[in-house]
Amino acid sequence: MLTVVHLAVMARSLLVESRNTYSRAAWLLVLLLLPVIGVVAYALFGEPWVARQFQRRAKKVFRKLEWRGGIDAAAALQSVPERFHAAFKVCERIGRWPVVDGNKATIAADSNAAIDSMVRDFDDARQTIHISFYIWLVDHNGLKIVQALERAASRGVVCRVMADAIGSRALIASKYWRAMREAGVRLCVSLQMRRGLAFLQGSRIDLRNHRKIVVVDDRITYCGSQNCADPEFRIKPRFAPWVDIMMRFEGPVVRQNQLLFADAWMVEADEDLSGVAALPIAPPVAGGFPAIAFGTGPMSVKGEMSDAFVGVLYGAEREAIISTPYFVPDPPLMEALVSCARRGVQTTLILPARNDSAAVGAMSRATYAELVEAGVRVFEFLGGLLHAKTLVADGEAALVGSANMDRRSLELNFENNILLYCPDTAAAIRDRQHIYLTNAREVSRGDMRNRPMRRILWQNLLTIFAPIF
Repeated sequence: MLTVVHLAVMARSLLVESRNTYSRAAWLLVLLLLPVIGVVAYALFGEPWVARQFQRRAKKVFRKLEWRGGIDAAAALQSVPERFHAAFKVCERIGRWPVVDGNKATIAADSNAAIDSMVRDFDDARQTIHISFYIWLVDHNGLKIVQALERAASRGVVCRVMADAIGSRALIASKYWRAMREAGVRLCVSLQMRRGLAFLQGSRIDLRNHRKIVVVDDRITYCGSQNCADPEFRIKPRFAPWVDIMMRFEGPVVRQNQLLFADAWMVEADEDLSGVAALPIAPPVAGGFPAIAFGTGPMSVKGEMSDAFVGVLYGAEREAIISTPYFVPDPPLMEALVSCARRGVQTTLILPARNDSAAVGAMSRATYAELVEAGVRVFEFLGGLLHAKTLVADGEAALVGSANMDRRSLELNFENNILLYCPDTAAAIRDRQHIYLTNAREVSRGDMRNRPMRRILWQNLLTIFAPIF
């Protein structure tokens, strides 16, 4: 009987047509080497299965939240060089709405400043506050947001909060979550885990809502890498400080983040927010720039998030600078990075020297030899865990948000990003990247040659299984 089950699971791993060759080979190897463990692992993590009820609701919501902005995307792209048009069009396909012009953005000085900025906006809010965080800790910054929401709710602002069931479990189980509810804040636990055999009717347990979205009065939105927590990140203090980037946007792009929030809220909280699509969009800001917000997840077309990264990289002619904490690229993204360097683009990749995931850190380092040989300059950040997810091309186009360059963000988790074209704003992000570089060491060809054989073996062994992480 066990043999039949084993063979059936192996056959299943080969029959999934949406799986790429590398993932198929990795799962087949696991199933051959570890028959029993492999079968259990495949049952739990082999496919990004999402609860049927969740899928049905998502399809209904999709039809209700159509873009009604009446904005001419072609006009919005007039100020964007043609080499970046493909990247914006990819994001239009992902988001189901057009590029919008007339936006402006500011970058918070640091994580504490970002929280303080949100609190000020919450205290000025008059209609709605919508928040979605993956990790929300019961710490100084986490409680600042809690208290600001309670103040807003007490004066009649409609506050809706979505927090991931695993990432924010400490807050959800705390008295502060109950206090928010008692104050009138509407709460939703995202992607709740089902206990016992009920998990078979739920979604895959490691599919998480990794998004970071804040929308105030449909006129201000925040997008970036920062969770609702202190930079000391006390649940993993030995990797601190967490170094993040958070941007505050105004303009029509706010509506797109609002729709991303509404989509998730309607699916999980079962409250109809489709009316937000019919409300007047925030007017364009004079002298503003074109941008587009978009979200991806386990139900997205495979490879969409990777397509967005790749589109920006192929638009670069002079320079591409990237920061990301978790780097386990799929083949198209790896090829785009190598191609960038080989065609003469100054390509820089900044990763944390110490990663809170040892396996991901090792898999990242396994790519260094190929990248450095191609001409990519790889730097390891020494000032904590560099958590900022940024990509700036030619100092003009920038992509920021929640998505890492790893398999979880590219294929599994719910993510949100904003692509923008604005030399001034891109330069500000680039200046932040250069601050990271001042506290980083470059990985050289000599470093690659001098690696102990045992380390090479371990890192390369892990890469075989990278497609299943």
